[in-house]
Amino acid sequence: MDSSMGAFIRGLPKAELHLHIEGTLEPELALPLARKHGIVLPYASVEELRQAYEFTSLQSFLDIYYAATDVLRDAGDFEVLTSAYLKRAHEQGVVHVELFFDPQVHTGRGVALASVLSGLTRALEQASHAYGMTHRLIPCFIRNLGADAAMQALDELLAHRSEIDGVGLDSTECGYPPSLFRQVYDRARRAGLQVVAHAGEEGPAAYIGEALDLLRVQRVDHGVRCEEDPALVDRLVRERVPLTVCPLSNIRLKVFDRIESHNLKRLLDAGVCVTVNSDDPAYFGGYVLENYLAVQQGLNLSAQQIRALARNSFEASFLPPEQRQRWMTAVDQYRA
Repeated sequence: MDSSMGAFIRGLPKAELHLHIEGTLEPELALPLARKHGIVLPYASVEELRQAYEFTSLQSFLDIYYAATDVLRDAGDFEVLTSAYLKRAHEQGVVHVELFFDPQVHTGRGVALASVLSGLTRALEQASHAYGMTHRLIPCFIRNLGADAAMQALDELLAHRSEIDGVGLDSTECGYPPSLFRQVYDRARRAGLQVVAHAGEEGPAAYIGEALDLLRVQRVDHGVRCEEDPALVDRLVRERVPLTVCPLSNIRLKVFDRIESHNLKRLLDAGVCVTVNSDDPAYFGGYVLENYLAVQQGLNLSAQQIRALARNSFEASFLPPEQRQRWMTAVDQYRA
């Protein structure tokens, strides 16, 4: 990697739009939190726990992900977790983040939603003051828990409407098409929430079409299997539908066998509004900078293509139009 390219990418203003805060739980934090709460994890050291962060499929990842998440018990835990991510993101050039969290994972084990939100919002507000970083907060429904559970979660979330900005849909994709959640999304939109959904990562291209037509999402999380349907790709280009792509995640979860095989460059060249994000970086081998570096090197992207990805990240964000344009102009004018 050319050091000048690395410096260029680090300093380039970026928005991160696909980041699960629970997926930033590094072993160095998980073990102290386990001790704090008297939780016995079956790992004797940071190194042993990090080795457990190896997996072969989406489900095997989710199994360790949910087990580790159990150490998050109070508002302070969520605050320290989020603060650690935001500090690292700031150091990597992120100026705006749209942060996912999984409320059902926490309320289902007895952690109050108010505690989760308190910790998250304190950290986000501190980052706003310390770094000038802006944010949106987007709770996601766990799709394999079903639509009824999602509607119940939405009931609880709407009691905290002022603290959230949208809703998403994540976790096990196959067998849980977006169509199951149509009424949940109708209600979320009526409440004025922004709407996004994971589709076309593990599931087929048809799920992307359902997310657009039935859930009426404003952007698609992942979406890389859109290439299975050329007409869908044409639609994404024509309607300028953003995809929040997570390259290192896609490699670790075997969506692509290696970074050189990833379709991000093809989609970018085709005119799709693709963005680069880190998904669950503690588990997938890198935060947003590492994802940019991986695609730059693996796909031989030019500085102008990297700039286009950063520009897309602001275009695809839920920032007000004037702020989006200000950051897009800053990207255009940026020089390392």
